[in-house]
Amino acid sequence: MPAVVDAEKCTACGTCVDECPVGAIELEDVAVVDADACTECGTCVDVCPSDAITLE
Repeated sequence: MPAVVDAEKCTACGTCVDECPVGAIELEDVAVVDADACTECGTCVDVCPSDAITLE
């Protein structure tokens, strides 16, 4: 399963966007993951300062 963003926790800081190795995340009001592009590497989970991203 691709990364999932908890919109209530996401502060739209952009750290995950900058660190995603495949460019699968973009910022709208919160981070949004392109499920087709996500490789489930977990980098975004590791770098998110607000613990808003999980792999399910």
